[in-house]
Amino acid sequence: MTTGEILRALRADCPIPARLPPHADRVQGWLLGLLPELGLALDDAALHRLSRGAFARYAGRLYPEATEADLRVLAALFTWFFLVDDACDGPNRLTPEQIRALRNGTLALLHDGTRLRQAGLTGPLRRLLVLAWREPRRRMPARWRQRFADAVARHLDGTWQEAVNKEAGRRPSVDQYVELRRSTSAAEVSYPLVEFVSGRPLPDPVYHHPLLRQIARTGNDLLSWYNDLASLERDRTTAGGHNIVLALQAELAVPEAEAVERAAEQWRAAMRRFVALRAEVPSFGPTLDKAVTDHLDGVAYAVRGTIDWTFESARYPVSSTPPASGP
Repeated sequence: MTTGEILRALRADCPIPARLPPHADRVQGWLLGLLPELGLALDDAALHRLSRGAFARYAGRLYPEATEADLRVLAALFTWFFLVDDACDGPNRLTPEQIRALRNGTLALLHDGTRLRQAGLTGPLRRLLVLAWREPRRRMPARWRQRFADAVARHLDGTWQEAVNKEAGRRPSVDQYVELRRSTSAAEVSYPLVEFVSGRPLPDPVYHHPLLRQIARTGNDLLSWYNDLASLERDRTTAGGHNIVLALQAELAVPEAEAVERAAEQWRAAMRRFVALRAEVPSFGPTLDKAVTDHLDGVAYAVRGTIDWTFESARYPVSSTPPASGP
């Protein structure tokens, strides 16, 4: 089977239902109008690429219950992370030192609002994050803001570590890669945003409950490995071994086609584990169970949303033209 055929087979095997809010495409139109206003240098070709990236649809698939106003916030945040990802991993990528400065500037803004202007987070990227962060900062309690900032710090630390590895020509083992990928994927950043949408922030002891953390890690692996399969064609030459297929191929000394099959089987095993773990979640009491269900649904939608968005985003060669609306 080709990689594209395997991706489609895994999509068919995914038991999580697909969802998409009806206003996702309106938010995408709003987003495309916003970005030039923030000072991003976008010609028609760049705007077309952003449009086909379908970031608002991606956000909508992860948060199908979001209002149109909240989906604007989420789409802006998603776009910020994708622009940062492109800056850190593109052909003219930032150096590790520049990534560290961007990380520090980002955390300064998340902790101190719009007051601080830190080197490393300036210009359009800063203006986009200021806009996107305004509403979560206003509405969410301090413990949630800290949790979100901690997740962003782990993500950018992972991005920095990957850049250091590439600069040194250091290729990770499978175990090293899996752990690093849990940071670079930004899945852990997406999970607290479920609470922003629902308005029901979980207490820290519940959010960090060992079983819920295990489910979150498994969901992270599922979306990360699926993304690795989708981006394999690009990653062969740019990732320095930072791809689950490339890590398996090097460690097991097998052909790429076999490594693809092994990655797919690893994904299927993780999906079986994800379903079983979720069935084990106990009741946390009537005042918390709805928020816990929202959180677990959010982890699941992050997996399914990544799968479906892969086929409608121009960022991946497997993309195909999706319906105008609907899942």
